[in-house]
Amino acid sequence: MGGAVSAGEDNDELIDNLKEAQYIRSDVVEQAFRAIDRADYYLDEFKENAYKDLAWKHGNIHLSAPCIYSEVMEALDLHPGLSFLNLGSGTGYLSTMVGLILGPFGINHGVELHADVIEYAKQKLDQFVRTSDSFDKFDFCEPCFVSGNCLDISLDFSAYDRVYCGAGVQKEHEEYMKNLLKIGGILVMPIEEKLTKITRTSTSTWDTKKILAVSFAPLIQPSKGETGKAKSLILPPPNVRTLQDLSRIAIRTRIKKINQGFGCRGVSGVQKNPPRFKRKRLRRRRLDTIVFLDKQIYASRIPNPFDFDDDNNNCEDVDDDHREEEERAASEPKAEPQVNLLREKILSLPLPDPLKYYLLYYREK
Repeated sequence: MGGAVSAGEDNDELIDNLKEAQYIRSDVVEQAFRAIDRADYYLDEFKENAYKDLAWKHGNIHLSAPCIYSEVMEALDLHPGLSFLNLGSGTGYLSTMVGLILGPFGINHGVELHADVIEYAKQKLDQFVRTSDSFDKFDFCEPCFVSGNCLDISLDFSAYDRVYCGAGVQKEHEEYMKNLLKIGGILVMPIEEKLTKITRTSTSTWDTKKILAVSFAPLIQPSKGETGKAKSLILPPPNVRTLQDLSRIAIRTRIKKINQGFGCRGVSGVQKNPPRFKRKRLRRRRLDTIVFLDKQIYASRIPNPFDFDDDNNNCEDVDDDHREEEERAASEPKAEPQVNLLREKILSLPLPDPLKYYLLYYREK
């Protein structure tokens, strides 16, 4: 599923295309998409396809098309402090983007059937926290991934504000999915070949809206043990922040507010990555014309009038064009690398180094 928008050459160009096609419509969703490079969730040998609007699957690892994820993010209507449950959390790409919006006091849980995919998601999450400059621009709600079948969730659980299911839901499981929601909550799931948004309006009433036609692999039915009953899946308890964590959050938030123009959520405008200068590629083709005379077999090849007698002249012209392009690019002002103001400010504080590293989440960059 996908291919609704043209391919981009990098993550920002992909997001520009999604915006132009009206799949991304809000600033908060745009910020989350720009903050995380989709290619980071691909295996190295497949990264050339990362900015195409197509789904990707390799073994158990799966990513939906960007147009699907953007529609899901818009439909979920996310806000700081909400609780979110991702059924079929996969690589963690969607859960991590959601975490950028939920903030440190939200709840961000994912359920994934395949243990190897959970390990992959944890590696990608750790890579994002340790190395991405985007991490410091947001107050992050870190996802927690649980291994199991999402149709086995224990009845003893707290309902969620937002739920997404990344696999096709059979009609007989619709009520089960609806009951995962709090009153006022939103569920987004593919059912009967339609991506559907369901809002719980009361204990027993829901408002349903079809978003777009999709094709998802169906949910896998739970396996039953020797007793003939499926094992219950216990979801993580709500987050309880320690005083140490609360202090770190408060200090980082205060520094961000002091450093105006830092680019974190709440600052007007959406920052893009520094622009990449692209060199125009010139190709020279020799054009010939074939003329047939009086239906005879005889044919004459006439050189293109724009060709010169000496092919070297053409080569020199092309070389001159290349030089002009290079000189033009060199004369343009180069974008200066962005400075991580939060990191610089923390490192300048009169604090012991271990405390500075704690405030930086022990990040590598």
